Amino acid sequence: IKAAVDPVTQQPAHEAISVPLAECVLTLAAAQGICLASGGISQWRGIWRSGPLRVCSLVGCVYAFGDFLELASLGSLSGPTYQAVCQSKLIVTAIMLGVIKGQRQTGLQWVLLVILVLSLVCYMIMKDLMLQPHRDHRGVDAGPSAPFVGVVFAVLKVFVSCLCAVLADKYMKDYSSDPVYVQLVRFKLGWLVTLLALALFKGDVWREGMFHDWNRSTAYAATSFVVTNWSTMYLLALLDSILKNLGEACAVLVTYFLVVCHPGTIDMYESETFSALLIIFFAVVAYLLSKDVVRKAEMYDAAQASREGRQ
Repeated sequence: IKAAVDPVTQQPAHEAISVPLAECVLTLAAAQGICLASGGISQWRGIWRSGPLRVCSLVGCVYAFGDFLELASLGSLSGPTYQAVCQSKLIVTAIMLGVIKGQRQTGLQWVLLVILVLSLVCYMIMKDLMLQPHRDHRGVDAGPSAPFVGVVFAVLKVFVSCLCAVLADKYMKDYSSDPVYVQLVRFKLGWLVTLLALALFKGDVWREGMFHDWNRSTAYAATSFVVTNWSTMYLLALLDSILKNLGEACAVLVTYFLVVCHPGTIDMYESETFSALLIIFFAVVAYLLSKDVVRKAEMYDAAQASREGRQ
């Protein structure tokens, strides 16, 4: 999404943190409206129960730091480099699931996750190399391939994002009797307060206002943030954090076709890119199919152990 660009710095002219801030405000308003319309004032009062409100708000605070780190890393890294670093979240999430929830992966699942991560990294690197001739032709300076500070921010974003996904997965299951829109309000309260605190540390916000230089594209970006956050929370409530990340990996294939089919894009259909994406897609499918195989193997081992115990 193209937004207004500062002619000197070539960075977005609008305040970057204002987009997730606007998303928090819109989500809080929409979720409370749905709550009042569907459950009335009694369900709305249930949002403010101290136990779940305290826990979910703290997780929301950590989510806000993740947004800040993402914006900081995107300010100095190219898109493919940032995406390549972020693919490690599948491995990190699997480790955190084992530590926090005791949900351990088998050897087969670890192999499939590593294959998937390496496939995604190869795709991002290949795509960056294939775009290089377009940059050279237009005289665009690609800049440093991976500034150290940007990579550090991206790695920290990965750990924060994985921690939030696992914690949100855990507590949304713990409070599953509450609708997702009720839980969203609890998350977004801490999220909004933390983003506001981070934004107010920047001098530009005091001088030019939070929403300076917004345009139609910036509004589209805020809308996409709303859709992404709602769909993410529903996926975490219905599935788990690993499956949510796998869904994002599958989305790479969909995004490729949307970009190729979009009129005016410089991207064309390329058999190499499509083949790389198919490897990613089938690695995801293999992992999903492995879950049923692992479950049956565990049931078989449990039955065998029970039989041996009776003998």
